[in-house]
Parts: sequence; C-alpha cells; structure tokens
Amino acid sequence: MKTIEQALTWAVTELADPEIDIVNRSDTPLLDAQVLLAHVLGESRTYLLAFSEVKVSASNMAEFESLISRRRQGHPVAYLLGEKEFWSLTFYTGASTLIPRADTERLVEVTLETLPETASLSVADLGTGTGAVAIALATERRCWKLFAVEKSPDALVLAEKNIARHQVVNVKPVLSDWLSDFEDLSLDALVSNPPYIDEMDPHLSQGDVRFEPRTALVADDHGLADFKAIIQQAQRVLKPGGWVFFEHGFEQADELSRLLLAAGYHDIECFNDYAHHPRVTRARWQVINA
Repeated sequence: MKTIEQALTWAVTELADPEIDIVNRSDTPLLDAQVLLAHVLGESRTYLLAFSEVKVSASNMAEFESLISRRRQGHPVAYLLGEKEFWSLTFYTGASTLIPRADTERLVEVTLETLPETASLSVADLGTGTGAVAIALATERRCWKLFAVEKSPDALVLAEKNIARHQVVNVKPVLSDWLSDFEDLSLDALVSNPPYIDEMDPHLSQGDVRFEPRTALVADDHGLADFKAIIQQAQRVLKPGGWVFFEHGFEQADELSRLLLAAGYHDIECFNDYAHHPRVTRARWQVINA
C-alpha cells in the first residue's frame, strides 16, 4: 500500500503528464491531488501534510485513482467532489448548474453595500443555480426575504438541498422563467448572474465550462438576450426605486449600461472584479425625487 506522500506524488505525476491534452491539463496538479485525496480520506489537507507516512487503504486508493483518472480527462474538481466553497460556505454542486466562482462574490458584496442592512426587503436571485448567491445574501441579512429563482427543475432541486444544508429560513425556492411568476411591484431588488456568453466564444471549449450546462452559459444576441429580458420584466416587478444587480462579461459593461439607460434606469454604476475587470453593474428603477 502507498503512503499518503507516495499517493500524492503519483497523482501529481499523473496530472502533470505532458501527454495530457492541453485543454485537460491541470494548472494546479498538487492542489487538485491534495483536495481529492483529502476528500477520499474524509480528512483535511493539513492532515495529509501532518501524517504523510500513513498508509492509504486499497479501497481508498482505488477511489483516488478513479478521481485522478477523471481529472486527467478535464472533469472539474467541484463536480468530482460534489461540492464547492463560496462566501465561506460549502455548496452541493452538480452537472445541472454552474460551479460557483469567486468573482461572483462581487455580486454579493455590491448588493450588500448598496441595500439598507436593517430594512425588510424582498430580493430575487434570478438563475440561482446552486442557490449560492441567494443563500450568501440570506446569511448576511436575516431580515431580508430571498427568492431563489430557477427555470430548471433539476437545478432548483439542488438549490433546495443547499437551502436545507445551510438552514436559511428566509430563502424561498421558486420555479419560474425569470420574473414571469412574480406579481407587479413585488420586489425591492433583484440580482442575477444570467447566461451571458456568446455561442461563438472560444472559451466554451476550454476548462471547466466544457462540462457545465450550456443553457446556463450561453445567450443569444451576442450574450445579451437574457439581460434584455430581465431588464424589461423588472420594470413591471420592481417597486419604484428598486435595484437590479448583474454579473456580466468584462467586455459587456458599456453595452449593458446603454441597455439600462435606454430602458429608463438610473444611478448606473459598474464595479470591477478581483482581477480589476468590469464585472458587476447595478442600476435603479424609477428614482423618485423628493
């Protein structure tokens, strides 16, 4: 039987193999190996370092080898583990939803910075996927009522599992095509990370997105179709002075701002992500001057 150290050495060699197609090759072979072995053993990465001479059982090694084989084929670590951390919370993941990404935390941050902390607000997360954004907001603002909105039944089931996992009683899952099932003037704000990639974008054939649901990634009209639909529907559903918060591609900021301005929104502002790229835009509907 291999020790933990030997198992990791073998796995790193497998993942760093120059014979692997470049689109499948891991940029972080050691980290991937540690995370996957820790998962198999039910231990932390710190444990692997502290007890590197411990033997790995045959059954655990077989499971580890299977995971490494799938990682060599490019399968995302988050799908192999069945979970991913976001906003210091751990979420179940699955092939029916996008994998939560660190840049989307900016969407949460801008929303929290903009909306009043103590007000009892109704906020919808459109295209909730795993429910990560809605749940993150709910844990920070217990007085808000969050709606985790999803048109995919399979994705909504996963969101419901995550809502139960984090025991957030102020999040309600809603099966709806964007805002079609919401009443007029029923929301104070909405947040969304909708599909915004052009179907011809070459990045769709690279990295983790190859394994993620295309319907959650790609939008018509050069990636703008879903923004246009939400902007229009929000005019009916938002209360006067209500806010919209969008995550978008870094090259879409100017066009999205033009769409919002043409539709009658005000106080439009774009915020950068952690790599200093335009990533989140907020805007306000029907600002009423005193």
